[in-house]
Amino acid sequence: MAIWNLGSINADYVYDVPHIPAPGETLAATDRNVFLGGKGANMSVAAARAGAQVKHIGCVGSDGTWAVERLLEWGVDTRHIAELDTATGHAIISVADDGENMIILHPGANTEIPQAQLQNALAEAETGDWFIAQNETNLQRTAAALAGKMGLNVGYAAAPFDADRVQAVLPHLDFLILNEVEAEQLRTATGQGPAALGVKDVIVTLGGDGADWYAGGTKTHFDAIKVDPVDSTGAGDTFTGYVLAGLDRGMPMAQAIGQATKAGALMVTRHGTADVIPDLLEVQQFQP
Repeated sequence: MAIWNLGSINADYVYDVPHIPAPGETLAATDRNVFLGGKGANMSVAAARAGAQVKHIGCVGSDGTWAVERLLEWGVDTRHIAELDTATGHAIISVADDGENMIILHPGANTEIPQAQLQNALAEAETGDWFIAQNETNLQRTAAALAGKMGLNVGYAAAPFDADRVQAVLPHLDFLILNEVEAEQLRTATGQGPAALGVKDVIVTLGGDGADWYAGGTKTHFDAIKVDPVDSTGAGDTFTGYVLAGLDRGMPMAQAIGQATKAGALMVTRHGTADVIPDLLEVQQFQP
């Protein structure tokens, strides 16, 4: 099977800082690095590193050819990534000494994906494949509806959070993943908790407290693995990519979450985004 990811592709400019800047504060960075990023690219790389066949649907500008090449190096099928006459998306990320981060995002080409490109890509999909999207591109509702009609399993990572966009795709979802703040925001908007959303599988990530899985009216909790974090950037995307890769390979949800928990724990011990996502062997050999 395969995972089709309608996903963002960013250049991540990462600055190490003593602490997250306060409003009006000028703060000198102690280091600067440029990484491949974007929630979509991160998830594609994570799923590919976890052993899945991943096909990325997205756009970059002429300044983003290096990002496409990097995705290809990590094992992602890049045939459905187009080059547009606009800037590639990018993020400015401050990472504090305690691992917390602050992100400024410029969407660029990520929000200009042509509908014909999406349709041409999904025309190659097969019943039973997975489709995933995040809130960093256009065409989310169109893509989710199309994928559902084609018999794909449809997933959505509800970040960056927008209640209206989540509600627009909810009727088409088999899988929803969001963090505890986003889950509470969705409850405020809909009056419904994770178990009442009508989605087969909902995962609420809890950071250092683990994750909750809601299915069939039952909540199952998974503890986090205790590590010393240095950078939380991309950890949630790594977790999501590993969950999807596990499901795509036929793993039960609990097993997929367990594997993804190990991958996420490894990820927060590293500086960077897509370029430092652990591969499956590293995750399997990880002994917390």
